[in-house]
Amino acid sequence: MARVILLCTCLLALVGAAPAEANSYNDRVVIVGDVTVARGEVAHDIIVANGDVTVSGRVTGDVVVAKGKVKITGTVKGDVLAFVDGAMVAPGARVDGDVQYVDEKPVVAPGAHVGGKIKRINVDKAAGPVGFATGIGAWLAVSVSALLLGLLALWLIPRAAQATSETGENRVGRSIAWGLGLFFGVPILAVILLVTLVGLPLGLLMLLALLPLYSMGYTTSAWVFGRRILGGNRGRILAFIAGLVILRLIALIPILGGLVWFLATVFGLGVLFVAARRGGTHDPTAGTRSA
Repeated sequence: MARVILLCTCLLALVGAAPAEANSYNDRVVIVGDVTVARGEVAHDIIVANGDVTVSGRVTGDVVVAKGKVKITGTVKGDVLAFVDGAMVAPGARVDGDVQYVDEKPVVAPGAHVGGKIKRINVDKAAGPVGFATGIGAWLAVSVSALLLGLLALWLIPRAAQATSETGENRVGRSIAWGLGLFFGVPILAVILLVTLVGLPLGLLMLLALLPLYSMGYTTSAWVFGRRILGGNRGRILAFIAGLVILRLIALIPILGGLVWFLATVFGLGVLFVAARRGGTHDPTAGTRSA
């Protein structure tokens, strides 16, 4: 299961709506879209953020679906986790591991085999009242800070906002690559500097800068996302708020919320870096457009 969690990071590279094989192990990692393992096919781990999964063939690893229905008519050697929607294990199907769920209880038909347990992941009980209150407080704090940060950026540097919007639409692949490098590279470099006496101050500064840096990346993605949804004819502020509201609502969904935060932060960091390298080559009238 640890390998499945690691594979979730691969979702960033699959922004398209179609299933894809993530590596030589034939993993299927999808953000939006259905996954089907047909009879006679073999897949390793299947991870889907939003989409239905049908397994008629053989899965040698785990099946993890954040939102979407799971139907097993073949064989799954590992666990099946359906967090939001339900799972169905058909007659003659086989799941060697556990079948876990959060909301809707799985249906295991007569004649189906489940080698492990059918158990519910009780998020509320695991967190408790204190944990729930803390989570809501953190959610509100992040939401308000992202809103203020985004509005301040749109007010102070409107032309930079236009440049990031164009970069997010036209240079997706490059932004993803640079975003991954910054997200993981900055903390790694900071730790390396910490072990050297000369680089210790710089390493500390880089670690302290991670929170505002990641916040800027997340906020930038909210702006680009909102602009993409509403189009370029709507005001900047309205587009930013629309994108941020959608991201913050998704943040309330267990597992999927954390995954989307990672995707948005990485993509936003890359967009900022690529836009800065371009030197603001954008529409010169962008700064005079009304918000």
